[in-house]
Amino acid sequence: METSRRTVIAAAAAGLTAATIGTAHAAGGKKPVRELFGRLADGTKVHRWSLENGGTRLKVLSYGGIVQSLEIPDRHGRYKNVSLGFDNIEDYVAKTPYFGALIGRYGNRIAKGQFTLDGTGHQLSVNDGVNSLHGGAKGFDKRVWDVEGFASGSDVGLVLHYTSIDGEMGYPGTLRAKVTYTLTRHGDWRIDYEATTDKATVVNLTSHVYWNLAGEGSGSIYDHELEIAASRYTPVDSGLIPTGELAKVAGTPFDFRRTKTVGRDIRVAHQQLLYGKGIDHNWVLDKGITAKPEHVATLRDPSSGRTLTIASNEPGLQFYSGNFLDGTLVGTGGHIYRQGDALCLETQHFPDSPNHPSFPSTVLRPGQTYRTSTVHSFGV
Repeated sequence: METSRRTVIAAAAAGLTAATIGTAHAAGGKKPVRELFGRLADGTKVHRWSLENGGTRLKVLSYGGIVQSLEIPDRHGRYKNVSLGFDNIEDYVAKTPYFGALIGRYGNRIAKGQFTLDGTGHQLSVNDGVNSLHGGAKGFDKRVWDVEGFASGSDVGLVLHYTSIDGEMGYPGTLRAKVTYTLTRHGDWRIDYEATTDKATVVNLTSHVYWNLAGEGSGSIYDHELEIAASRYTPVDSGLIPTGELAKVAGTPFDFRRTKTVGRDIRVAHQQLLYGKGIDHNWVLDKGITAKPEHVATLRDPSSGRTLTIASNEPGLQFYSGNFLDGTLVGTGGHIYRQGDALCLETQHFPDSPNHPSFPSTVLRPGQTYRTSTVHSFGV
């Protein structure tokens, strides 16, 4: 009898092998455990929270809401950490390319760090050449969040809070952000984002996990198989700022409507790939903005059998193929990270939306609540 994905994950959670799992079921998760991970230069404590449910093991830092590790079993029930990261706070502060972090106020790039809202111009922190990237020089990824653990019914998780004051990194309005990480009894990792403001502002929150389903530090992800439910993408200029066009993926290296390996077309002589030194682009999801999370992408590692399926209510997905990993970073497993050793799949609104009226709006006004959700489901 063929073993189901859920059964393999449940058996792994119980410490069983694939040969002995039968009809094993995962037990409910326990309340997350907190420990001291390190201290910042000013003495601020950074804690690490560990939680487990449905066969998924997650470790999260209060610094940046960072996913320090995420472990899932392969087809034989063997666990590996499938996200890139560091084993110390000093590297996260000094070196990290957003490994596992919560991104805000604005995920991705804003051209020249400038936008106009209700007739008023705003100059943001510029940290990517002439552009603003992921909220500026000290975005949400570099802030210490207030974190509380919970166990509710068959779910376990964390609630993270951060208040961004008016003018922080140049953004208008005091933004109160709440992000909930939930591990379900099935081992799904769900992220629910919420935010309110006291002045009109722009907001675009996302998560920047670097995935390698064969295991962190195991080498290239070019043999991973990827499907993205999108017929269009947003081409960029040499600064990786969208031109405003919604281009068809058909006939280009950006066509992942049918599953193909990440590396199949990544070295094709296409101007967009030259700009990004690989793939670093936003896909315009066919489903658009939805009331509830719907399927947007599936990633699979043939060697281990591990799969990641992503559902979201966001209109866009940034696929980044780890182009700027240059062999100067040593990860949690003691291995050097090189180009293409992981990829990111960031659910989002489009880059530079405040400067493109035709893009879905990222404006948040007083009295409104920003809400968006993304679900990561794992299997074999």
